[in-house]
Amino acid sequence: MERYVYWQNEGMWLGYLEKYPDYMTQGETLEELEENLRDILKELSGNNIPCVRKVAELQVS
Repeated sequence: MERYVYWQNEGMWLGYLEKYPDYMTQGETLEELEENLRDILKELSGNNIPCVRKVAELQVS
């Protein structure tokens, strides 16, 4: 399961995967947005996109 951030703007749904905030997409419906996010995740997971920046958490004592 992947978490994502989304919002609606001027009739379109926009969003990005929480781990990959640099790769935003959109859809006319929330379902289309989710499909586009799955496509982006597939591309990112397959190493098809070079220099991918990721988000991680750092444990601080």
